[in-house]
Amino acid sequence: MADELSAYEKIWQMVSRIPHGRVATYGQIARLAGLGKRARMVGYALHRTPDDRVLPWHRVINAQGRISFPPDSDQYRRQRDRLVAEDIPFAAGRVDLERYRWRPELDDAPDIYFDG
Repeated sequence: MADELSAYEKIWQMVSRIPHGRVATYGQIARLAGLGKRARMVGYALHRTPDDRVLPWHRVINAQGRISFPPDSDQYRRQRDRLVAEDIPFAAGRVDLERYRWRPELDDAPDIYFDG
């Protein structure tokens, strides 16, 4: 159980880093958290997030760029609405991962300025 909580903590920390206007896939979060191909664990961890912990859970989607909840569910609508509010559009029920995927190696890099 302690190992599972430690893994969940790594997942929660990584999800908390996803910036506004970006998404990450379950598998991407697992890899970035050092958990290899344990994408399902990311879903389990998000489901078990403590009530007092605020995470941008809505920024985690599946590898096809889709929300994993059933399209007719309240959870689906809540997640879609939160993403749309961050100007992340849906086309045919998908997010364009090429454009909106979080790339920590680029997005988190310090700005570099060059003198002319």
